[in-house]
Amino acid sequence: MLNIIWLFFFIIAFVVSLYQWLILGNAAIFENLLSSIISMSKVTVEIAIGLIGILSFWLGMMKIAESGGIVNKIAQAISPLFSRLMPEVPKNHPAFGSITMNLSANFLGLDNAATPLGLKAMSDLQEINPKKDTASNAQILFLVLNTSSVTLFPISVFVYRAQQGAAVATDVFLPILLATFASTLAGLVSVALFQRIKLYKGVILLYLSGAMALVAALVIYLAQLTAEQLASQSSLMGNFLIISVLISFLAIAHLKKINVYDQFIIGAKEGFDVSVKLIPYLLAMLCAIGVFRASGALDLIVDSIRNLVIFMGGDTRFVDALPTAFMKPLSGSGSRAMMIETMNAHGADSFSGRLASIMQGSTETTFYVLAVYFGSVGIRYSRHAITCGLIADVSGICAGIGVCYWFFG
Repeated sequence: MLNIIWLFFFIIAFVVSLYQWLILGNAAIFENLLSSIISMSKVTVEIAIGLIGILSFWLGMMKIAESGGIVNKIAQAISPLFSRLMPEVPKNHPAFGSITMNLSANFLGLDNAATPLGLKAMSDLQEINPKKDTASNAQILFLVLNTSSVTLFPISVFVYRAQQGAAVATDVFLPILLATFASTLAGLVSVALFQRIKLYKGVILLYLSGAMALVAALVIYLAQLTAEQLASQSSLMGNFLIISVLISFLAIAHLKKINVYDQFIIGAKEGFDVSVKLIPYLLAMLCAIGVFRASGALDLIVDSIRNLVIFMGGDTRFVDALPTAFMKPLSGSGSRAMMIETMNAHGADSFSGRLASIMQGSTETTFYVLAVYFGSVGIRYSRHAITCGLIADVSGICAGIGVCYWFFG
């Protein structure tokens, strides 16, 4: 899929460039394409270098959290919920441990730990799957929750915003939290409807009621604030929560007699490797998107949608962020590049720049996760997994647009 998308960007850009040259007489179009490639190559290196420090720090702190057993504690806290959501999985089956650990890692932003745990969970669930080539109910629910799970600390989004010149990089914290909650809830409800899971009974209702009560209280509080106060509170709450959690990681690990400094160094060493590994993916997608925009193809698509919105009498400020939304279900690196390109073109603190950041942080790469997780265990028939995953994606995107207008409108 990603191969086709990447190739599509270049071919369409070339075709549109030929139109610009032969029909519109724009003889400088090919020079613009080459300039875009050079510019995006430079931006790629600058971004990767800027990521080294923050990634190293964050991975170091996450290593302390793992060593201190914090991820395990979170997993234990949410495991009763999944034993009710997946009744076909035997009690105390190893799959529950892998599932809760994977979702806990996602919650804390531990992408490197989440993927292998997710693959292990899918493998465990495959052991009890009666039809090996068809996704079971438990596997579908796990995948949809994985693609839409709430990430409390979207650190990478904050870093990219800071690199692109955002005055307050964390001012999108609360909008992302609200949008990703909507995505997760929509995914869970859609799966429950397909699988006839009773969300309104017992332990499931208790967990959902608690989560919704917290979000409702937050929304009621925020509803009393002005637009300027909303942005300020989002930044304040995001920064306070991140610092408080990091201090908690250190304190808990120290009380357990863990050498926090050594653990931090072990985790931080991974930061450089992760940053370097990102360069080829960022380079490929940023150059392709840069050429796509320089040819006029991206503007043609966006302007068509904008004209439709104008015809319908709507506000068009959200349109420039839609490329990130379109790319997100297909490719994480592609949507990340779209977000960066949007901020680069319109500004990190523009409405579209903020909205692209919210979209990037509120949903996951549904098709990629489905291909990797199901492909790892040989599943060919995904049943309602794609439908539910896309429902979650659309819900997260729509919620993101709504909260962006609420906070920054």
